[in-house]
Amino acid sequence: MRDSSMQGRRFDRILTGTAIALVLGLAQAGPGLAQSQSSIEALVPLPEPANLPPPSIADLEPAAETTGSTAINLPDPPDLPPPTFDTAAPATPAPEAKPAEVATPAPAPEAQPATGSAPTPAPAPVVVVVHPDQPLRDAIRELVSGKLSRFVDRKPERTAVEAFYSSRDYEPIWVGLNGATERARQAINHLRHADADGMDPADYPVPSIQADAAPAALAEAEMRLTQSVLDYARQAQMGRVHYSRVTGDIFYEQTAPQPIDVLSKFSAGANAEAVLDSYQPPQPAYKALRKKLAQARGNTNDNGPAQIARGPVLELGVDKKSRQTILMADERVPQLREKLGLPAVRDDNFYDKSLADAVVQFQKEKGLPANGRLTNQTVDALNGKRHERDDQIIIANMERWRWIPRDLGKAHVVLNIPDFTLQVYNNGASIWKTRVVVGKPGGHATPLLSETMKYITVNPTWNVPPSIVYNEYLPALQQDPTVLKRMGLNLSQNPDGSVHISQPPGEANALGRIRFNFPNKFLVYQHDTPDKHLFAHPRRAYSHGCMRVQDPAKYAEIMSGLGMPGKGYTQEQIKGMFGRSEIDLRFTNPIPVHITYQTAFVDESGHLQIREDIYGRDAQTLAALKGDRRQGEIPVARAGSSQGRPPVRLPAGVAGASDWNGGQSFFDRLFGNPIRPEPPANVRQRRASRTTTR
Repeated sequence: MRDSSMQGRRFDRILTGTAIALVLGLAQAGPGLAQSQSSIEALVPLPEPANLPPPSIADLEPAAETTGSTAINLPDPPDLPPPTFDTAAPATPAPEAKPAEVATPAPAPEAQPATGSAPTPAPAPVVVVVHPDQPLRDAIRELVSGKLSRFVDRKPERTAVEAFYSSRDYEPIWVGLNGATERARQAINHLRHADADGMDPADYPVPSIQADAAPAALAEAEMRLTQSVLDYARQAQMGRVHYSRVTGDIFYEQTAPQPIDVLSKFSAGANAEAVLDSYQPPQPAYKALRKKLAQARGNTNDNGPAQIARGPVLELGVDKKSRQTILMADERVPQLREKLGLPAVRDDNFYDKSLADAVVQFQKEKGLPANGRLTNQTVDALNGKRHERDDQIIIANMERWRWIPRDLGKAHVVLNIPDFTLQVYNNGASIWKTRVVVGKPGGHATPLLSETMKYITVNPTWNVPPSIVYNEYLPALQQDPTVLKRMGLNLSQNPDGSVHISQPPGEANALGRIRFNFPNKFLVYQHDTPDKHLFAHPRRAYSHGCMRVQDPAKYAEIMSGLGMPGKGYTQEQIKGMFGRSEIDLRFTNPIPVHITYQTAFVDESGHLQIREDIYGRDAQTLAALKGDRRQGEIPVARAGSSQGRPPVRLPAGVAGASDWNGGQSFFDRLFGNPIRPEPPANVRQRRASRTTTR
C-alpha cells in the first residue's frame, strides 16, 4: 500500500517536472513556431467561395425521408506535397491570391523514347497564297523566265526586269484584270507625244491593252510597255544617238539610268508622265527650246513655209538732194510681210521702214549683218536654205543637250562655239559674258566637252602642241633654220630625237598673260592673246582649237572669286602679277566648264536665236538621228588627234638641235644612205608666220 502510494507520488513529480519543462520550452520557441505555422498555412490553398444562387423556397422545405443509412460524400483531399520546414531560411511573404481559372483538361502526354531525347518537331505546313490575278502573274512569270528576249533587247535590262518582277511575285504595273492601269494610260500618252521633245514616237511603240484580253495577251502588253519606257528613259538621259557617231571631237561623261530604278519609280505610285519627263535635260535652256519647237511646228504646215524668190537687194534709199526717203517697190513685199509677221497692206508693194526694221530684227536673230537690207543671203535664211528648217535645228540642239551632264554646277562656265561667246553662271543666273575666238573649221575645230577648271596660270609658258610642231614648224625649219629664233620660240631636241618647242612668258607670248586650265583629253584650254583685233570680227573662228578670251583679267577676277572663296584676286591684282615668272592660282573649289555647240538658243528676251553651223554639226547630228536606230546608241571608236613626238633630223644651223643622227651607223654616214623619217599624216608644207594662231 505504502509502496504504491510512494510510486504514485514519484510519478506525479515526474509529470509535474515534464510539464514545467514543456512550458518553459514553448515559451522560448513560441515566436518561431508561430512563424512556421503561418508559413505552412500560407502554402495550403484555400477553396474559393462557391458562386451559388440565393436559396429559394424549395431549398427551405424539409428533405424527403429516405430509408437506410445516408452517406455523406466528402471531396478527396488535394494531392499536395508534404510541407517542409526550413528554419534556417528567412520567412517568405505569402504570394497574392490569383483569381480562379477555368481548368482545361490537358492532353495526355505522348510516350517519350527511352533515350530521353527531345521529340522531332513536325514540319510547318506550306502556305500557298493565291492572288485574284494569279493567272496573269503566272503568264508574266512564264514570259520573264523564258521568253523575255522577245521583248527586251539589252541583256543588262533583261537581268533587271527579271529581278524586278520576281521581287514583287510577278505583280504587273501596267495591266490588271480590267485592262490598262491609270499608270499605263499616263505612260502611253507621254510616249505617243515624244515628238514634243524632238524624239520619234515610233521608237517607243505602245501596246493595245484590251480589258477582256486573255492573261497571256496582257502579259505580253506588260512586257512591251516595259521595254518602251526603258528605251525612252535611257535615250532621254543619254541621247538617241551616241555623240561619237557625230564626230570624234566630243567627249562627255555619261551615266545611264539603272533599269530597276526606272521601274521602281513607276511602281512607287508616282505620275508616269512626270517620271518619264524627269529623264529629259532639266536645264532652262532646254525647256525654252522645247517651247520654241512647238511654236516652230505651229507656224508651218506639212509642206513647209512658202519660199521667197531671190531678186534685187531691197533697202531704204535717201535722195541726195532732198534728203527724202526713197521707197523701193517689189512684188515680194506682201510675202515678206507675211513671213515676218507684219500686217498685210492692200495693194502696197513698197519696202518701207516698218518692213526694214523687221528685217533688221530677223538678221540679228540669225547672226547676219543687221543692216535692214534684203539681200539674197537674208532671203536664203528666210527660206531655210542657209540653215535647215528651224524645227530641225532645234531638234539637233535638243539632242546635244542630252549629252551634257545634268548638273552643270552651282557656279559654272558655258562657252557657245557658234555664238563665239562665253558666260559665267552662279546660282542659276548669268553674271558675266564676253567674246571668244574659237577653232577654225576642219582639223582645228574646238572640241565639245565638260571638265573642271582647277587653276589659273599668270605669265604662262606656251608649250607648242606636237600637232603644230610637226605639221607647221618643222616643215618651216627645213626652209629657214632661223625662223623659230626670230619668232621668239625655243627648240630643244631630246636624246630620242623628238623635238620640243616652247615660248617663254612675256608680252608677246602666244597665250598672252593668262591661261585658264581645265585638263582634258583634247589638250585645249582658254587663254589671253596678243591678237586683240580679232574680237571685232563677227565670225571669230581662227584658232587651232583653244579658246581666246577678250577680257582675261576680268575673267580671272571672277573665276578666282568663285574658285577661291575669300581669297580671290581683283583684275588690278592680277595685272600686278604680270612678269616673266609663271604663277599658278589654284582653286579650292574647281569650277565646271562646258564647251557647247548651240546653233539654236533662246535669249534673255525670249527670242529664238539661230547661229551659223560653222562646223557642220547640225547636219551631222540630224544625219545620225535618221540613221540605223539599232546602231545609233553604240559608240564609235575614233582615232584621236596624234600627240606623239616621233624623232626627226633637223637641218644644220637650227638652234637647240642635238647631234642625234637618226640611228645611222658610221658606215651609213660615211657612204651615204641617209635616213629620212616619214612625216606624220596631214603634214602641210608652209612657212610659219609671226601671227600664228592657236
